[in-house]
Amino acid sequence: MEKLIVPAGVGYLDEVTDFVEALLEEQGCPMKTQLQIRLAVEEVFVNIASYAYPDGPGEAEVCCEILPDPARIRIRFTDSGIPFDPLAREDADTSEEGLMGREGGLGILLVKKTMDEVVYGRTEGKNILTMTKQL
Repeated sequence: MEKLIVPAGVGYLDEVTDFVEALLEEQGCPMKTQLQIRLAVEEVFVNIASYAYPDGPGEAEVCCEILPDPARIRIRFTDSGIPFDPLAREDADTSEEGLMGREGGLGILLVKKTMDEVVYGRTEGKNILTMTKQL
């Protein structure tokens, strides 16, 4: 398992995406799958950077693991920010009427649609969001 710990700030987004993409490239992951994973990683990290630590700076941990048979990647985001389960919200209404005036919710819907599995948990004061995608 590969691990990266960065300050939870949007200025570190490139470091996080580069970290994940390097592992995907080592695996010969198809470009379409890489792009889907990148979008999901961006969404989750930007949410942590934007909302997890309203009272000051914090950190985000990103762990990546390649699993065999079938080949897939598991990406786990951990932060010590305020408790927040992004999966608890009802999926965003993507109809034209539902999108009018809507704030939020579309990013996590994208994550759920592009990844094969997304799981949230809170343990020992930490938010843990784990995503899995077949390569």
